[in-house]
Amino acid sequence: MGSKFMARLEGPQTIGRGPLFWSGFILTVAIALSYPLFSDGYTIGNNVYFLAWTFMAMGLSLIWGYGGALSFGQTAFFGVAGYAYGVLTINIGSAYGFTIIALLLSLGLAGIFAAVIGYFLFFGRITGVFLGIVTLSITLVLERFMAQTAGPEWAIGAARLNGFNGMSGMPPLTIPWFGGDIALYADVGLYYVVLALVILVYLGLRILVNSPFGNVLVAVRENPERAEMLGYDIRKYQLAAFVISAMLAGLSGVLYTSWGQYITPSSMGITAAALPIVWVAVGGRSDVTATLIGTLVVLGGFQALTIYGAQYALIVMGALLVFTVLLAPEGIVAGLAKLMARIGGRRKESA
Repeated sequence: MGSKFMARLEGPQTIGRGPLFWSGFILTVAIALSYPLFSDGYTIGNNVYFLAWTFMAMGLSLIWGYGGALSFGQTAFFGVAGYAYGVLTINIGSAYGFTIIALLLSLGLAGIFAAVIGYFLFFGRITGVFLGIVTLSITLVLERFMAQTAGPEWAIGAARLNGFNGMSGMPPLTIPWFGGDIALYADVGLYYVVLALVILVYLGLRILVNSPFGNVLVAVRENPERAEMLGYDIRKYQLAAFVISAMLAGLSGVLYTSWGQYITPSSMGITAAALPIVWVAVGGRSDVTATLIGTLVVLGGFQALTIYGAQYALIVMGALLVFTVLLAPEGIVAGLAKLMARIGGRRKESA
């Protein structure tokens, strides 16, 4: 049973095969778990920001890298789930761990929204660049709509949408416990919860992409006509991957909203919609491990560059995307992994 589980985790990955990788994985997790022992709460809380975005990136890797459908709609699902969490928790509160229920309901809403959009996209046979245009249009329309909800009439119960200024005042995630709820502010507790979610989602996606579902999804990416001739309804596979990726983007939205206790329409703007494309492309869109590593590295670099000005950071991100598309289409992280594997293989042969 254990060997079958590991076989499904291994799969046809560019990065992530063999005992050496899993030893490194365990070491990395151990370092991440012990990191709070050597840092202060403020820095740890800020690092939750980086971890929260990885879910969106991994979801985009699923639909784009494995499914071959480039979606600019991830930030729309991010925003839908984030605003839904804010509305639910502001109106009902956080007692008895309701924030966990609000998280699940928000993910469900993002999934339903994606299912409706995806049905018309995939069953309408919209593919290629047109799929990207439609999803980008939906994202921008939603962002423009939320930006003009500044008046007092734009409220859902006690939750005011506040237009361009965004919604604030929602409670953080809480965990019900004996003697009272544990509030997960931007500190060590939230760090551990989000880190555990990153590990679980990462391993779950590895199993998914290396399952028959993932194999069919890759077949659809490579040759949709042939996959259909083999009897697969490719529309259902694409729709399922689209919904899963949307719910992962929604998870990023809820975690981001609960972390900062605010959300604004700018999180669904054109810049926000383009940045996940850069993260995934730089890491390697066809490998969930490369995507995760690339996202954390690029996010860290982007945050460091914003010290000198957000405009400089965006220029560097654009140049990095152009460099990746022209010189490393498989992704920089995935390309480096392949290069290291070749060097290691040559050393073994020479020995």
